[in-house]
Amino acid sequence: MTATLGASYFDEMYARSADPWGFTSRWYERRKYAISLAMLPRERYRRGFEPGCSIGVLTGQLAGRCDRLLACDVAAAAVTAAARRVRGCGHVRVQQRVLPAQWPAGRFDLVVFSELLYYFGEADLRAVLDRAAGSLEDGGTLLAVHWRHVVPEYPGSGDSAHAVLAEQPGLARLAEHTEADFRAEVYQRTDGAAVSVAQASGLA
Repeated sequence: MTATLGASYFDEMYARSADPWGFTSRWYERRKYAISLAMLPRERYRRGFEPGCSIGVLTGQLAGRCDRLLACDVAAAAVTAAARRVRGCGHVRVQQRVLPAQWPAGRFDLVVFSELLYYFGEADLRAVLDRAAGSLEDGGTLLAVHWRHVVPEYPGSGDSAHAVLAEQPGLARLAEHTEADFRAEVYQRTDGAAVSVAQASGLA
């Protein structure tokens, strides 16, 4: 069984570079964030959770869509950078947490997994998805966005993580966007069929 990448891997990445994945400098990332945010079915969310927030680039953009937002990362350097990035946003908290063991208490109407799930081994991945589905309010949104190319040191791939996500009970897929480089999917917390944006607003 594959093991989850430990905190030391990420500590080493941030020791070598303040932005090891180029989140602030690459058009690829800016475009991916725009697509991700456009896929969210609601204009506003009451309480969002972004695990694996890295240096907070997406966190800052999610802050504009959430009344309250909790972001976390396993790496202390990332938490410091993310907190600095959103320091003007009083409704955003950034914390250092190790998942799945330190999944936060409470309920969310938005959970965002952006470039995170392939770092988990099989057992931890399923535990994280169980906690995510269990903490989502009825009708809440789960957004997952991941790189599709294989990285040898990662326990999984974007495609394999999304395949496990598709099997998660209590979630229904609302939308998907797939390119050669990344896959983005939106799920709703429901025991039935997902409700489209037009249906939710009375247009269909």
